[in-house]
Formats: sequence, structure tokens, C-alpha cells
Amino acid sequence: MEKKILEAPDMSRILTRMAYEILERYPDTDRLALVGIHTRGVFLAERLARYIYEIADLPVKQGTLDITLYRDDWTRISHHPVLRSTNIPFDVDGMDVVLVDDVLYTGRTTRAGMDALIDFGRPRHVGLAVLVDRGHRELPIHADFVGRRVETEKDQTVNVRVAEEDGEDLVLVEVL
Repeated sequence: MEKKILEAPDMSRILTRMAYEILERYPDTDRLALVGIHTRGVFLAERLARYIYEIADLPVKQGTLDITLYRDDWTRISHHPVLRSTNIPFDVDGMDVVLVDDVLYTGRTTRAGMDALIDFGRPRHVGLAVLVDRGHRELPIHADFVGRRVETEKDQTVNVRVAEEDGEDLVLVEVL
């Protein structure tokens, strides 16, 4: 059983709001960078950067982060993990970096993202932007920018689909 919680117009409106919130918190876009966590966080970060550019006519540095080998559960996920590219084409030292991901659940992906990011230097500040916060944290991690908070049960999953990867923009809550 699945339930739609966001469709394309909702996602566009939410990401526009989040772009405004990010600009409010970090008005110095010369020092701002959005780093998307593979896979769907990369596409959401690209959209946020585009919205920020449309709002403020200011470019934002962007990067991508593969956290696979930083996860504390990567051996349980697969014996042959799929590695993707990490691309941080700027010096993170002194930057305000916003990690971008699709869903915040236990906090373990975010922790892995912070560990991976720190290998590139010492940011001035690290924030977190997520499209969906579904609760059930196992680590003391919170998002600074949240598109939608969704009450879920542990036997449910939140699936984010983005047009760039999946052919459509949609967020579903499904029972496992």
C-alpha cells in the first residue's frame, strides 16, 4: 500500500521556500555551497542552487558526495557496494556548507555525509536540508531546512522520486 504525500507542484513550491530559507540564513553566497548526497540529494541540491540563482541572481557553489564507504552499515547493505563519484570542486575551509538529502530518518546517512565532508577540510558551518523528515532518529541529528515533516511508522518507507533519475517528481509513503 502506498500513499502520495508530494507531487511535482508541491516539490517545486517546497524547494523554492527552502531556497529562500537558505538565503536568509546564509546571505553571503560567495561562502555558501550546496553538497548533495548521492543519489537524489544531488538533484535536489542542483534544484536548490537553481532556485537561489533565480531568486538572488547569485551563483552558488555545488558539490556531490558519495557516503557509501562512510556508512556504519555498508557491509550490511551489500557485499559489493555501488560507489558513485564525489566531486567537491571548491575549498570547503571556511565555507557555509549545506548538505542536501532527500529523506532524514535515523541520521546515519547525515553522519556519514559529515564524516566524508570533513575529509575535504574544515567548513565554517555545516547545515542540513532535507525534502522529507520522517522522524525515528537514532543519532542526535536534526535538519536546518525541512521541506515536509511526515509522521511514519517504522514499518513504512518514504520513497522520493525525482524527474532527473526516475522520470517523475513524487514522494510516497509505503508499507514494507
